[in-house]
Amino acid sequence: MEELVIRDADVVDGSGDDAYRADVVVDGGRIVGIVKEAAAAGCQRPKARRELDAEGLVLSPGFIDMHAHSDLALLRDPDHSAKAAQGVTLEVLGQDGLSYAPVDDRTLGEVRRAIAGWNGPGDDVDFDWRSVGEYLDRLDGGIAVNAAYLIPQGTVRALVVGWEDREPTPRELDRMRQLVAEGMEQGAVGMSSGLTYTPGMYARQAELTELCRVVAEYGGYYCPHHRSYGAGALQAYEEMVALTREAGCALHLAHATMNFGVNKGRAPELLALLDEALDAGADISLDTYPYTPGCTTLVALLPSWASEGGPEETLRRLADEETAERIRHHLEVTGSDGCHGVPVEWETIEISGVGDPALGAYVGRTVLESARARGESPWTVARELLLRDRLAPTILQHVGHEENVRAIMRHRTHTGGSDGILQGAKPHPRAYGTFPHYLGHFVRESGVLSLEECVAHLTSRPAARLRLPDRGLVREGYKADLVLFDPRTVAAGSTFDAPRTLPTGIPYVLVDGRFVIEDGRRTDELAGRAVRRTPR
Repeated sequence: MEELVIRDADVVDGSGDDAYRADVVVDGGRIVGIVKEAAAAGCQRPKARRELDAEGLVLSPGFIDMHAHSDLALLRDPDHSAKAAQGVTLEVLGQDGLSYAPVDDRTLGEVRRAIAGWNGPGDDVDFDWRSVGEYLDRLDGGIAVNAAYLIPQGTVRALVVGWEDREPTPRELDRMRQLVAEGMEQGAVGMSSGLTYTPGMYARQAELTELCRVVAEYGGYYCPHHRSYGAGALQAYEEMVALTREAGCALHLAHATMNFGVNKGRAPELLALLDEALDAGADISLDTYPYTPGCTTLVALLPSWASEGGPEETLRRLADEETAERIRHHLEVTGSDGCHGVPVEWETIEISGVGDPALGAYVGRTVLESARARGESPWTVARELLLRDRLAPTILQHVGHEENVRAIMRHRTHTGGSDGILQGAKPHPRAYGTFPHYLGHFVRESGVLSLEECVAHLTSRPAARLRLPDRGLVREGYKADLVLFDPRTVAAGSTFDAPRTLPTGIPYVLVDGRFVIEDGRRTDELAGRAVRRTPR
């Protein structure tokens, strides 16, 4: 007898087709039977060792978070309710060009410092891996949800070239190609870049094109955080489209937004650019989070030259009065490349987390608010924070536009991605709320997407991008990564004031046929594993 039958579920199967009533049978981690209501009337209904009454609940494939920053959280936090409770059954890690494999001892230390604001310093993690394959093997030891990995181009560049702003030598470029090929062979699904983060931002188009050619050879995709989401955003998107078409590589645009005042109402221009490329044969998809503010680190706003050489050099420059004044001018007057070419507006920069608890009073306040309270300039406050907290502060950046968010999420190749940073005392609520926020706010309350459309955006579309032949749909033979939610009540509990609140209306989540959320509570199951690239 099979393990489980989910009885009388309203199945939204991920295809975009209309929902239907069915009994769904699970055994051995897979869906082994689907008996629709009409068929059940004329035959014996399936039985199993356990029956779950799903009356009033929607059964869908598990949600795939196409942009996650859980690279260390999955290892340090077996519970991982931030994602499991949302119905996420697969996360894509290695984002924005910076993560923890491939590395050597030197590069690992540098990367840990550079992205401590995303993942914490990692003092509580045993870094017993160096290669992509070894990291994926570590994930195979048991994690809350499944995870795929993108080779981080900035980390590759740091390993081979260092943190300098220069072109690689032919030998260095060959070594970077080799590292990308090795990562793909070991199971990565593609490559990411962070082209407003050092050192990845120092790569020119020709260098990126060569690395994308390697990714394309293995059937992977390129996922860039491109060079600007502010001034020159459309040109930055055009660069990514052009270089991937030249390389013959699939393109997935990370957190594809149009932010800052210069881009208000300009989402249709981006979508026209993408549609023109798609109609001409390009392979392009994108992900977004369903909120207006962004989230990053405070140090990321600095001009790229200020971060050349790595974190210690950045701190040295900040400590030097003359150099710090140059940094301020680029930030406040010129518009630094780290701040997307737009002069910083300190009233939009809210401190969301610090590494040193003694600096906790800054959290939840904008830099401008703290500056006024202290009778100092915003730059003085920001600089002091960076120095005292050794580049660790994270920020919310309130620069988005609702009309752009809604327009982009309707696009035919759109998928969902949280871009969720789990660190800090006051993280962005998208880390805990992205997927129920789509279902509750943008489906039920606003009607921006139908339920069937939205589920397809969060399941089958990302599975297709990842080239996963047995995930993303409710189909016989597919993996039993499943979510049961109440369409009348599903909602994000997280808010900007209470960002770690778990969602409502998602009572059951299965990973590999095992309940990781049951009756709305996290079980002790660690059913997730590394999901490796499917060979061509």
